Amino acid sequence: MSNSKFIRIAEVIEQKIETGEFPQGSKLPTHRLLAEELGTTPATVAKAYKLLNDRGCLESFIGRGTFVRANSELDKAIQAPDEETNFNFSILQPCLERNVPALKNAYRQSAELLTPSVIGYVEHSGHEAHRAAGVKWAKKYGLEGANSDNMILTNGAQHALSLLVDTLTKPGDTILVERLTYPGILAIVNMSDRHVIGVDLDEYGLCPEALASAIDAHQAAMVIAIPSHQNPTGISMPESRKKEIARVINDKRVWLVEDDIYCFLDDEPVPPIANFAPDYTFHISALSKAISPAMRCGYLKAPESQIMALNANIRTNIWLASPINFIAATLLIESGDAFRLADQQREVANERQKMVREIFTSIEFTASGYHIWLPLPAHWQPDRFAMEAKNRGVIVTSGSYFCANNESTPHVRLSLMSIGNEARLRDGLNQLQRLLDSDINSFFPC
Repeated sequence: MSNSKFIRIAEVIEQKIETGEFPQGSKLPTHRLLAEELGTTPATVAKAYKLLNDRGCLESFIGRGTFVRANSELDKAIQAPDEETNFNFSILQPCLERNVPALKNAYRQSAELLTPSVIGYVEHSGHEAHRAAGVKWAKKYGLEGANSDNMILTNGAQHALSLLVDTLTKPGDTILVERLTYPGILAIVNMSDRHVIGVDLDEYGLCPEALASAIDAHQAAMVIAIPSHQNPTGISMPESRKKEIARVINDKRVWLVEDDIYCFLDDEPVPPIANFAPDYTFHISALSKAISPAMRCGYLKAPESQIMALNANIRTNIWLASPINFIAATLLIESGDAFRLADQQREVANERQKMVREIFTSIEFTASGYHIWLPLPAHWQPDRFAMEAKNRGVIVTSGSYFCANNESTPHVRLSLMSIGNEARLRDGLNQLQRLLDSDINSFFPC
């Protein structure tokens, strides 16, 4: 093979890591031994090791050898920007440049409100005024039945998910998720020694019949669903489907976690599932996608029966979410700036979805929101596509990270919001369009 042989060797090593043949933290064979196994030269293996070192998959130590880096799957699926990356399509966040002025103003005002009583310890999960602001935020987007007594403050939506898994289930329990789902959910379930099973989706979201069957077949302890602008497919459940899911939850009497952090992207509020199954549903909303991930302000509306247990878990692990962030969040919500910023982000997302349709003319898209679930031509495998895109300075997320049942899916996910400049965004999308049309053999010759 040619100069690109080391790339193919790197792929073989990555496959061995993914299948567990080379476990995280394990020492890899020497260059010579692996060269003999793969029918190549030690120099080619050395180049492959260096490539994987540069990608963060391996780490080498003089005198000790080369080891598989113990990375979280989230590190691969969601990559922070670096100086060598021209275009990062892996991060689902708002266009932050547009929100900075309002954030600066809110935090300046927050400083004037710091009193001993505000920044000290407090009962429950946080101050009542901050919980009431969470009620106001969620109510704006359709949630009913929330009040300052059943609203819990968390360090963002990810903390809320982890809190619920830890409090309501035990090791060995089965948790049902959408067949294609957010990798952060999979990371929580796998790290906590629970079993995860993916349930089928259709064009309206989670399938009620499949969900009911899976609950019975696996004696599921919990269901986690993303009803609006689902990550990664972009599907939004209509109200009729949400009512069908609620009927299953009420009938089976199983806990439902409704991760509704993208609800502000709906053109008109659609009632959440929690409205129709309030006794079993935990509704999560947050400011990370509308305002800023750094605020870490999550709002969890829970059934009355579970408030005490959740608050006890919070006190045991973090005591309370930072009131300082919630002061700023409350100011933004009470002033109306939070809703104005959310509306602005929705408008930007809609304009960028139009740009996608102008560039990828041969592909039909039905979803809206912050991202697209891009189908790949038959000649492209998602991990290879993501790797070649990265070689061009473009970061996309392979569909393999979203598969709950270890299946393959011929897609990559593209975030449309993390690149602030529209001209640069268009340039990056055009590069991906050219890559879609290119011949894979020009990068990976036989």
